[in-house]
Amino acid sequence: MPGNLAGKVAVITGSTKGIGRALAEDLVRAGARVVISSRTPGDVERVAAEVSGLGPGEAAGIPCDVRDPEACRNLVNGAAERFGRLDIVVNNAGLGRFAKIQEMDPSDWEVQIRTNLDGVFHVSQAAIPHLMAAGGGWILNVGSLAGRNAFSGGAAYNATKFGLLGMTEAMMLDLRDDDIRVSCIMPGSVNTHFFGGEPGPDGDWKLQPEDISQVIMDLLAFPGRALPSKVEIRPSRPPKK
Repeated sequence: MPGNLAGKVAVITGSTKGIGRALAEDLVRAGARVVISSRTPGDVERVAAEVSGLGPGEAAGIPCDVRDPEACRNLVNGAAERFGRLDIVVNNAGLGRFAKIQEMDPSDWEVQIRTNLDGVFHVSQAAIPHLMAAGGGWILNVGSLAGRNAFSGGAAYNATKFGLLGMTEAMMLDLRDDDIRVSCIMPGSVNTHFFGGEPGPDGDWKLQPEDISQVIMDLLAFPGRALPSKVEIRPSRPPKK
């Protein structure tokens, strides 16, 4: 576990369950102060209280629908006001709605663009002045192997994840001289609530949320001279087709 995170402040979007919650728990155990966020205020308050008791760090909750630019600004500014600084932003909120392009409802296209791309833009842009004021930091975007591998029914989802990878790489070049490191984490199948069901033992072959959290914690431990700008991670033994 990295030893340099005590007192650092992190914002994690989409962090009431799955990857985001696993990461929040690890950060609090490492002594960081974490802002939990999702669209549902009750979930945010409950999870923040549960995570706060796990280690020497602290968690607070700020609801945010990342499709709303003002809500994104309120999330970031609220975190900086609550804890006095901002060091780490993890853009984890995302969703997928799958249909062939000829059958896709335009509203399903729009909600994925607004969540998976627009949300990352608005949260990151709001965070940059705070990261600069702290002397640098991290922006970590949780993407997908679908950002490299297209599949039938994934026109919108693939578009957002291909786009997120391109956005991340451009952000990295824009911000590296300000000591803000930007990286994209690209998991394969993860055993989460992503498809609407409860994660269970039939998904044991998949990556687990704590696996992705470990990748992010390892990135945060890298020395300042090093930037792993893209990390792909996939299940080691998927079922044979």
